[in-house]
Amino acid sequence: MERLSWNQYFLAQSHLLSYRSTCSRLAVGATIVRDKRIIAGGYNGSIAGDEHCIDEGCYVIDGHCVRTIHAEMNAILQCAKFGVATKDAEIYVTHYPCLQCTKAIIQAGIKSVYYARDYRIHPYAAELFKKAGVHVEHVPFQPESLDIHAREKADLIEQLFKVAKEHGAGSDVLEDLLQKAESLFPGAMKKE
Repeated sequence: MERLSWNQYFLAQSHLLSYRSTCSRLAVGATIVRDKRIIAGGYNGSIAGDEHCIDEGCYVIDGHCVRTIHAEMNAILQCAKFGVATKDAEIYVTHYPCLQCTKAIIQAGIKSVYYARDYRIHPYAAELFKKAGVHVEHVPFQPESLDIHAREKADLIEQLFKVAKEHGAGSDVLEDLLQKAESLFPGAMKKE
């Protein structure tokens, strides 16, 4: 088994957090890290005690759900609630931060943002990060990092393909199965 990089490790944490999201439009997770230690995590959802979008539907005004607190904000607020400093920390997010979260990240003194997916990148957010000297880096997430047996599973599927081919499976059937396997294990399947 190959050891995870720090970036993949912390992005995996953010992706796991996104599974707690109560937003039905987009699940986002964020992990705040200082000195290679997780200090807070957040996901997008309603405030404590309020209805959740997954139960009541989104409360959308001007294209935005006003019921939802974003993952980055929840993580920063968790630090504030428990007295944990965010100065010089890093944040790992499943998606590029929105403009409002960008402002909060800068004001919280977070020095680096690592994100897995481009999502509605506001030009002013990018400009603010640059002006504030915040390092922003796109780190494509490797979902197989959430599954410690991903490589072994991909190897097994490759063996099954060889057996199917040896037993006369048609090329159209094999191609269809290969596409499905590739969607489960991006980049792991060897094409012959």
